[in-house]
Amino acid sequence: MNSPQHLATHRATGPKIWALLPCAGGGSRSGSSVPKQYRVLAGQTLLQHTLDAFAGVTGLSGVIVVTAPGDHFVQEQGMCTGNCRVHDVGGHSRAASVFNGLKALVDDGALAHDWVLVHDVARCLIRSSDIQSLISACQDDEVGGLLAVPLADTLKRAAGERVQSTLDRSDKWLAQTPQMFRIGSLLEALEVAGDQVTDEASAVEILGLQPRLVLGDPQNFKLTYPPDFALAELILLARARTTTKQE
Repeated sequence: MNSPQHLATHRATGPKIWALLPCAGGGSRSGSSVPKQYRVLAGQTLLQHTLDAFAGVTGLSGVIVVTAPGDHFVQEQGMCTGNCRVHDVGGHSRAASVFNGLKALVDDGALAHDWVLVHDVARCLIRSSDIQSLISACQDDEVGGLLAVPLADTLKRAAGERVQSTLDRSDKWLAQTPQMFRIGSLLEALEVAGDQVTDEASAVEILGLQPRLVLGDPQNFKLTYPPDFALAELILLARARTTTKQE
């Protein structure tokens, strides 16, 4: 339990910034025999690529990886080092895993007014610079926000296998992660929203708040189906070649 002196010091230095990576899913749609967060692309697991991106971000107080109960793969592979910690408190849904992870984060000493960046490990193409941009845009915001990209494709509403209508895309954005909110607000939002929300912003919106949209990168897509993994590997290999040439 935190001492009064510890709490006073924490508040005096301002809110801290944490990262939380839900990593408890099975990835049944990916076509892989292993959970997709542990699938290897370009020589590393999706989780390791993600951890590398967060390792390049300045100002983070710690990274929490939330795994399924009894899952010790991350520890056995030595992937979580430095200010990274693993909690095997994953739930039956993504929202439950995030909620349980937030409670574990508070037990570790985080405070309600601290910020947390929740990121899907399946978005392993995230860049450190985009995470840093989100932090810069949201750390003085009253609500918080998320990375997102404007919808570029024409959007159709379907009726069975036929087009019913074409929707206006001018105000439509594709939500990404990380999503950055105060720990206390996000805990409250998830408790109210329940397990049905698919991202943190949706839960916060239920409280009547409007998260900030921060321009992200189209390459920060979520790996879900087999073709996604093939494309992601090509991008990772291309990035590696570029880095090698620069060195």
